[in-house]
Amino acid sequence: MSETPQRTRPSIDPEYDHRRDDGVDEGTLAELLDEYTLRRDDHENAPAFVIRPDDVQAVLELLRAEAGFDHLSCLTSQEYDDRYESILHLTKYDRRTHEVSLVVQMPRDEPVCQSAEPVFRTADWHEREAFDLVGIEYDDHPDLRRILLPESWQGHPLSLEYDQTKPQVVRYAEHANPLQEDQHDPESDTMLLNIGPHHPATHGVLHLKAILDGETVVDVEPDVGYLHRCEEQMCQNGTYRHQIIPYSNRWDYTANLPNEWAVARAIEDIAGLEVPEYAQVLRTMVTELGRMLGHFLALGTFALDVYGEFTAIFQYTFRDREVVQDILEELTGQRMMFYYFRLGGVCWDLPEPREAFIEQCRDFLDELPAKLDEYHDLVVTNEIFRLRTVDTGVLEPEVAKSYGCTGPVARGSGVDYDLRRDDPYGYYEELEWDVVTEDTCDNHARVLVRMQEVEESAKIVQQCLDLLEEWPEDERTVQSNVPRTLKPDADVETYRAVESAKGELGIYVRSDGSNSPARFKIRSPCFHNLAALPEMAEDEYVPDLIASLGSLDIVLGSVDR
Repeated sequence: MSETPQRTRPSIDPEYDHRRDDGVDEGTLAELLDEYTLRRDDHENAPAFVIRPDDVQAVLELLRAEAGFDHLSCLTSQEYDDRYESILHLTKYDRRTHEVSLVVQMPRDEPVCQSAEPVFRTADWHEREAFDLVGIEYDDHPDLRRILLPESWQGHPLSLEYDQTKPQVVRYAEHANPLQEDQHDPESDTMLLNIGPHHPATHGVLHLKAILDGETVVDVEPDVGYLHRCEEQMCQNGTYRHQIIPYSNRWDYTANLPNEWAVARAIEDIAGLEVPEYAQVLRTMVTELGRMLGHFLALGTFALDVYGEFTAIFQYTFRDREVVQDILEELTGQRMMFYYFRLGGVCWDLPEPREAFIEQCRDFLDELPAKLDEYHDLVVTNEIFRLRTVDTGVLEPEVAKSYGCTGPVARGSGVDYDLRRDDPYGYYEELEWDVVTEDTCDNHARVLVRMQEVEESAKIVQQCLDLLEEWPEDERTVQSNVPRTLKPDADVETYRAVESAKGELGIYVRSDGSNSPARFKIRSPCFHNLAALPEMAEDEYVPDLIASLGSLDIVLGSVDR
């Protein structure tokens, strides 16, 4: 990396009275990055600075140490006609509205960039994906190889010159033992244990390569990509107006209404679309019902993972999940792939008669406290459950932050981060509710967070019902006026995110003046949370590995996309 003169750098991390301030001080930030900045770029969500490929680590260290940017939330890679770009989206766990984007531009004949992994561990999987799909290479990366496609795959599917008609030959190779001779006692019994990809405990087609030393897990590598469906490329081929939001229901299909909001928020940002206040209330209510869907499923399947409880907990959670699905079916017409969101609002109002639907929702909310008490008695106080979850799968707060963990996984480690509060959207800012955290950092804490979040979602739904019930009939606008063919201005870029049941679900989108995105990048919370599994499982037993995986509540449709 080129030598740069040392100078006194300003700090932009003063004391604030409130988490939700007006954003980062661009002037001070520009001064901080002055010696590294080649030029400025325009992004809708954050100030963007173009830097050299060999300055990535220095700039990231500077931003983290001097400005408090401790969350590498997303890394977006893309190819233009004349260059490659690697865009790093940074923010802060304690100041979400402070955002900055670093744009690293590389020539087409040599797309090589310095790795961000030595500064943020989450860059490991991000950069492997960028290498796999776009073709950018990252110097200093500890293990730069494909992550979603087989190693023998020819070409990079999101590159401009990729030939989709070219046949591929997938070779099979023997597994190498990553445990080196100097890492274990010569007399120990070391073996490779394949868990998955087709196994109930992996929650989908996930392959865990576990290296055991006796009965202890000393190394585990999540092998993903078995469910990769080219969702980003499909979204880039779809039109903004109607053809992208339906795809989002397939990512995290267990709690998919937040997915629709993530897409809508990003496109509405680049197109300058407003959403009526009444529609914001509807969006908020249905999304919280969708969050309950995810948490009920997470609790039931986790109990099944850790002590084989099918007849009670699993069926109880599905009993309550079915009630929520009945409500959402009444509202949207679907039980799984809802497609209720539209750009500029939602597709329609509450079903008629409104009073009957509102009463159906209130009946569910009235019965919910007793059901949560049942869960507490059956799960939290269960001796077997506690033995399997307390002090297992420990994920320390700083480790969780380095991997970009969010949602209940991060909040179970005491990381007080929730986009509904910290980057307000919809109607959340007008409602009374709390962000739930636990500080024991183990598998048990993540279960407690999800159970308590169901209670908070119920509070939000209750307040939304009150508002909808009293809303004047002539002001119930469900959608703003959106052009039939939507063509945002060319070269508009944004990264927007929402709080899904699994954590921060973000979308980067770049327009080119047409009615389809030039680049559409999905930031999956499951992808980040799963990357931290080795930190949670190493030096524990195989059953603890299964419990740790279950506590992450991953969905492979969201991991692979």
